[in-house]
Amino acid sequence: MELILVKDYQEVSNQAADIFIQLIQNNPSAKLGFATGSSPIGLYKRLIEAYQQGKISFQSITTFNLDEYVGIEREHPQSYFSFMNEHLFKHIDIPEENIHIPDNDIAKIDTIAKDYNRLLKKNQIDLQVLGIGSNGHIGFNEPGTPLGNETFVVELDERTRKDNSRFFGHLDLVPTHAITMGIKNIMRAKHIVLIASGQEKAEAVYRMMHGEVTPDLPASILQLHPHCTIILDEAAASLLP
Repeated sequence: MELILVKDYQEVSNQAADIFIQLIQNNPSAKLGFATGSSPIGLYKRLIEAYQQGKISFQSITTFNLDEYVGIEREHPQSYFSFMNEHLFKHIDIPEENIHIPDNDIAKIDTIAKDYNRLLKKNQIDLQVLGIGSNGHIGFNEPGTPLGNETFVVELDERTRKDNSRFFGHLDLVPTHAITMGIKNIMRAKHIVLIASGQEKAEAVYRMMHGEVTPDLPASILQLHPHCTIILDEAAASLLP
């Protein structure tokens, strides 16, 4: 693991954006893995600014999202489809057909994971951004998820649902299931950048980097990745030696 320590969330975003911008400049047809949640919003803002300044284009970029809630409409304001459109896609020049977000139609729950997994096997991601949950999840790979899992539909951990309830207004409104890339899919990316900020992530970050590799903390698997960059602000890194 390569560790980059910075002062605050803005610097976390800037450091991550610089890695993405350099890759896009060097490889205009790169395949990028995106995440949702509060952690990457600053990164996406920087990518939009770089596009508007003419530094990069997404015309030949292909994207793959980590996960999506199951059982809410794609147009729902808290779907990850809506999140990505609002925070990135509608502001850049990426063709719609180059955007891949897992299908979340509950009527097709038996096939959506297989379909997305088949797509991921055909496309190795060049650069994947990750956040980390306070319980150590990556994507929606909750504690206890087998480390060899591929894309699957997961019943969400109660702590994860509570963490996300601020976006829905009430815990009862948070979906109970999601579709997510499995850990095996994530580990196939050529380069992984994990970003974390805030004191609430400090314990998970410490265990990710200095604990044993265990399904009880899915992010710990990143210790075994050949090219993983961890970018932390002071609060998230506060428990590191």
